[in-house]
Amino acid sequence: MADTGAAPPPPTSLSQGPLARAERFVWLTARVLEQHLFAHRFRGGGAGPVEAALNAYRNDDGGYGHALEPDLRGPVSQPLHTTRALRVLDAVGRCGGRRAEDVCRYLTSVSTVEGALPGISPGQRGYPAAPFVPVVDDPPGELSATGPVAGLLHRNEVWHAWLFRATDFCWQAAESLEKSHPYEVQAAVAFLDHAPDRPRAEAAADRLGRLVRGQRLAALDPEDLAAYPVAPGYAPGEHHFPHDYARTPHSLARAWFTDEETARSLDFLAAEQQEDGGWPVRRRQWAPGPSLEARPMVTIEALHTLTAYGRTVD
Repeated sequence: MADTGAAPPPPTSLSQGPLARAERFVWLTARVLEQHLFAHRFRGGGAGPVEAALNAYRNDDGGYGHALEPDLRGPVSQPLHTTRALRVLDAVGRCGGRRAEDVCRYLTSVSTVEGALPGISPGQRGYPAAPFVPVVDDPPGELSATGPVAGLLHRNEVWHAWLFRATDFCWQAAESLEKSHPYEVQAAVAFLDHAPDRPRAEAAADRLGRLVRGQRLAALDPEDLAAYPVAPGYAPGEHHFPHDYARTPHSLARAWFTDEETARSLDFLAAEQQEDGGWPVRRRQWAPGPSLEARPMVTIEALHTLTAYGRTVD
């Protein structure tokens, strides 16, 4: 479909496959942004409506706010919102040019001298936020916040002075991990999958995969979840599976798991689709609004992972 902003064709009422059920869920619950993103990814919708919807979350400083990442409410720009924005722009092929320059200007303004991004900046104080992202006056830079941003910018061949410093920070952080938790590992993978030095990335990923298996950070048998510890501070039952690390078969994290382990993980992901057509949010839920807004995002990501591995969802 040409990128004219025309509406995608209406869903058929005859299909009861995973995609049709998910589409109904998205139309029932999602924000305009996720409605357009679903249409773009799975129904031939244009990129223009997605970008237009995303612009509503954009601030004059080049960052994004307004609860784009549902766990942070309020208008102020935050690195987590900006990460979400870059994922959307990457999904529709518009993560470059002036948009990337504006984003990097914002990232420079909130990063540490090493180029690292904090998980949450002090400007959030006074607005609602999930209790697991506490606001502090002088937050440190974190791999969890910096890795996904740096990875997405490298994937889209963006070059900026800030990115050089952020890349050095991510290399140091990813290569020095001795003990970690799933979200930090996911951030490291997001960086390593697109870091420009491929031999170095492959070596770092191999080491990280041994850490994940050694510390049992991936639930390799969904039918025996009691055998896998949940990371401290995570919600009860907030396990992570092979597909959470290797979102596509091209990820460096795919080599961490056998074909059988990956197949079991994808079977579990497919079976997680709920009666209403959406996928559940496994992380801690702290308020009704953020939980409702997050589920369409999780649903789109689940469908994207399944299709990336060649699983049929129609």
